[in-house]
Amino acid sequence: MSTNYDAVIIGSGPNGLSAGIALARAGLSVLILEAADTVGGGMRTAELTLEGYRHDICSAVHPMGYLSPYFQQLKLENYGLEWIFPVVSVAHPLDDEPAVLLEKSVDATANNLGADRQRYRRIMQPFANRVDDLFQDMLGPLGIPDSPVLFTQFGAQALLPASLYARMIFKEKRAKALFAGCAAHSILPFDKLFTTALGLIFLASGHGVDWPFPRGGSQSLADALRDCFLDAGGSLQLSTRIDRFNQLPEARAYVFDTDPWQLATIAEDELPQRYKKRLRRYNFGPGVFKIDLALSEPIPWTDPNCLKASTVHVGGTFEEIEASEKVIWNGRHSETPYVLIAQQSQFDETRAPSGKHTCWAYCHVPNGSNRNMSQVIKNQIERFAPGFQDTILHEYTMDPSGFQAYNSNYVGGAVTGGAADISQLFTRPAIRFDPYSTPNKKIYICSASTPPGGGVHGMNGYYAARSVLRNIKSGLPLKNT
Repeated sequence: MSTNYDAVIIGSGPNGLSAGIALARAGLSVLILEAADTVGGGMRTAELTLEGYRHDICSAVHPMGYLSPYFQQLKLENYGLEWIFPVVSVAHPLDDEPAVLLEKSVDATANNLGADRQRYRRIMQPFANRVDDLFQDMLGPLGIPDSPVLFTQFGAQALLPASLYARMIFKEKRAKALFAGCAAHSILPFDKLFTTALGLIFLASGHGVDWPFPRGGSQSLADALRDCFLDAGGSLQLSTRIDRFNQLPEARAYVFDTDPWQLATIAEDELPQRYKKRLRRYNFGPGVFKIDLALSEPIPWTDPNCLKASTVHVGGTFEEIEASEKVIWNGRHSETPYVLIAQQSQFDETRAPSGKHTCWAYCHVPNGSNRNMSQVIKNQIERFAPGFQDTILHEYTMDPSGFQAYNSNYVGGAVTGGAADISQLFTRPAIRFDPYSTPNKKIYICSASTPPGGGVHGMNGYYAARSVLRNIKSGLPLKNT
């Protein structure tokens, strides 16, 4: 690798690809290096169980991807991406009563919430009316918002712990349960500041779009981003693992789509000791245990309305989910965990043979856990879908070590780029005015361990690319000028 480039990107997850596209479209010569034999990071799809059953290995349903301000600019449908939209975004089953549904209409959702319906309308309608503006300000580093009134309205609620917010705002269990299922995407205990933020963001996203996913699997999104990058003039090299900085070709800038620990190791001789110590203190938070299932028929939910949703949040009441997330944060396993389920084959005929189905499900576990949670997950689903286990034809599991072996960024099974508690929410991966830069002016980081955090939306890569371009314009010379 002796060729010189303006920028070299290490890793081809959604953020590495987004950074590459932004830099290539700005006229830079860009090379992306990827350790695996396909691009995508967490956006890959494979036949994990039986022939003809296509399962998303990591990310599955992508409301943030569809609503991403940067992805919207790219017009990825021109590169073969087709989004599939379910009837509703989320179903949240409860014992002995109908499931709560997150529908695109605020009114339709609120009408399911009993005594909380007016309160829910009052809270969510302003965000639903301006979802694009909300995401423009939320999916980025700290700065002056484009919509300051909306941002302030959101922020005043978002900073609260989810436990306090739910008990202060909602009266009945249905609204609390729906909120809990969304807030639990934070993978934080509900007594942490800003856990309300994730709950509100995911609720708002469901009012902006019925949570979609790519036809054919998450790999389709990765492939569209790859083709967009190549169309912009970028270069790509697969099956190239980088362990040391001296393996890299000469470049004006190096952008790492890696976790902070890998950055500290690969750039060991290029970064000051104090900064590397901060990177190595980075907290990744809990991991996940996942199962993929080939099914003989759709999941037999007690409430068949659950089959209308791309995503099902299983965990029962607010109090049950709250207790489960606290247990896991404290390093123990829950016997009744919150389980996040995707059932893409309900809407995408490419995912399974005719008449058959897939199930994608995971629960949170302590970082580095080696406990097999497969039966615990299946028991939770069976609770709301009696007879579910009789439909299972084949099973494939991934524990935290499996996730880290699949993608080195998933340290201890942490798939969202690290804990987003108050100590790291705005300062990931270390406290810097520009979180994408490092003390070495040629080295940057763009992974989910930078703002705005995890999720398939590419905004971390987009903002990292802007940082590179600012520095180039202020004096870092281009190869091709």
